[in-house]
Order: sequence, then structure tokens, then C-alpha cells
Amino acid sequence: MSAGQPLVSTRALSELKDEVARRTRENLMPVAGIRAEDAEQALAAIKSLERDAWAQAFAEVADRHLDRAHELEPSAPEGAREEFRHAWRLFNFARWPVENTPLKRYLYPRALAAFRNHGRLLDPPLEMVRIPFENEAIVGYLRLPHAPRPAPLVVGVSGLDSRKEDVMANAGACLSLGIGLFALDMPGTGEAPVALEPGAERMFSRALDYLARRPEVDAGRIVIQGRSWSGYWAAKLAHVERDRIRGAVVHGAPVHHYFQPDWLPASLETREYLCDYAPATSAMFGAATIEELCEQAPRYSLLDQGLLDRPSAPMLAVNGAQDSQIPIDDLFLLLRRGSVKEAWINPQGGHMGRSREWSSRRILHEVVMPWITRILA
Repeated sequence: MSAGQPLVSTRALSELKDEVARRTRENLMPVAGIRAEDAEQALAAIKSLERDAWAQAFAEVADRHLDRAHELEPSAPEGAREEFRHAWRLFNFARWPVENTPLKRYLYPRALAAFRNHGRLLDPPLEMVRIPFENEAIVGYLRLPHAPRPAPLVVGVSGLDSRKEDVMANAGACLSLGIGLFALDMPGTGEAPVALEPGAERMFSRALDYLARRPEVDAGRIVIQGRSWSGYWAAKLAHVERDRIRGAVVHGAPVHHYFQPDWLPASLETREYLCDYAPATSAMFGAATIEELCEQAPRYSLLDQGLLDRPSAPMLAVNGAQDSQIPIDDLFLLLRRGSVKEAWINPQGGHMGRSREWSSRRILHEVVMPWITRILA
């Protein structure tokens, strides 16, 4: 899928631009956090569905914020911090949902740099962590509250198209409750040192080894939080690492039915997803075609791996009954097997349980964080 190919979208150009503008105004993924005026400037410059036309337009607006951040930093570090954040949001969408063109691959490190510059100006500051792993390194971000110490911790994992920077951008929800956050890219995405493959959870096990040696972290009070595709890893870790974690948030996660050929191909056409869902999914699997993707996917079923009937750490399963990306039957399957679990289901909700009444922010603050706080207490 070269730079000259168009975005894979169920929407025509004008409709796609309108949808991006709407999601920006309503603070919806994947453009949540981007200012409406910034999106308007970028969208005005886009004349086609060609991937790099979109990436270039949003990157040009990001560069303006980046220049302003460097100007402000010597005299107004708080202003610089916000300009770096705006630059990251725009660069992050420019490379979204997957770095599958030369320009997108060039912009991804610029997104990383903007976010890390933003992070070093935070209080408490962002700590970049590198953990040796199989001749490479697990790269993560750690933010801990000033108190208590040692701090309980959420290990947050990014999804198919999000990155650990998106996870860490929501650290305030944890820090305000005296809980730290450690953010990682999931296998096959971002800076993860291992491809998507059965057994890739060993990356997270190595991270838990590392966290157990950090005196500022209460290794006896750790929760895994997975979002969308990374909820898969949260569910798996709840079984294979149940003695080392207090619990797992399995939020909008594939478990078994998602991986089957009667669901996966059709789900890639959903209008819930903005565009390029199939290319992003195929890239994570390392598949060249949808047919190859469907051949590989079934081996990831947690049911077929024999895990679901085993004891697990406590789990909170969250999703919407109308999810067109991940079948709600995966949540029900998880509930029917193994240890007792808790669930929150929005009957009118789409992916991740989102609806007009229940925004991502509301679900986080009214459903997910209260459960995490109780589990870590």
C-alpha cells in the first residue's frame, strides 16, 4: 500500500472531511484533543483521499505549534508545554492509523519527540523507561504521583491504532487518585520490540519483572488496562499473570468470535472506524491480504488456546452491545468461562461502549476508574 494509494474509506472525500470535523468538535477518537481551528486549517488544504495528502496537511499545522513551543520554552514553559501537546496531537493523527507510507514513517518520530518534550514539562514529569528485552528494548512511559510511595500502578496498553502516548495523555485520571501509570505499545505496533504473535505477552511479563524492582512502585498493587485490541492482552495476562496483578480492565476486547472468518472481514468495513481500518489491522498481523489476515487470525482465540476456563485475576469487561468492530459475544463468552468477573455493557453503545450519553471520558471516570480504585485499595 504505497503513498500514492488512497485511504480505505466507506466515505467520499467531502463526507470524510465532514466526519473528521464533527469528531473534532465533539472530541471523539481518533481526533480527540485536536483543536477545531487546527483541524479546519488542515482539512482546507486536503484535495484528495491520498494518504500522504492527509498526513502532510496535518503535519504542516503541527509544525506551526512546534515552532511556537520552541519560541516559548525559555520564557513561558507552561505555554510551551501546551504547544508541544498540540503539535503531538496533530503529528499523531498525521501518522494515524498506521505508519504505512514514507511520510507517515517520517512523521511518527516527530510525534514521539513532540510528546516527550511535552512530558518533560509536566509535574510530575514523564519518565521514559527502556527495559532490555531479547536484544532490543521495551520502551515505556512512567508517571507516578508525588504520594503515596510506593504507588499503586496501572499498566496501560495502547490499541491497534493508538500508541502509548495516547495512553499516557490520560494519566491525570490516575494521578488525581494517587495511582501511577505505566504506558506501553502493544505487540505489533509503535515501538513494541516484538511483533504480534502468540506468546508475545512475554513482553508484558518482562515489564512486570522490571516494575517489581522499582522501589517507588507497589508491585503488589498493579492493574492491567487494555483498550480495544489491547484488551486482548489484558484478558490474557489476567490468566497467565494472575498471581502478579490485582486485576485487568478488558475494554472492548477481542477474545474468540472476532478472530473468526464469519466476523472479521465484514467488521473491517464498519463506519464506526474513520478510515484505513483494514490496512491498519493487516499491518499489525503482518498480513499482505485480507485472505492472509483471515488465515492467521483464528490462532489468537483465547478459547482455542484453552485459557478461558482457567482461574484468572479479577476482570472488568466493558463494551457496547452495538459494537461493529468487536462482537459483544466475545464479552459474553469471557463472562461465561473461568473465574467470576464484573461487566458494564451499554445497550446502545458502539465500540468501547461509547454513545451520545456515554462518552469515552464518562466511561473512564464513572466506570473504569472507580473499579480500578476499588481493586487497588
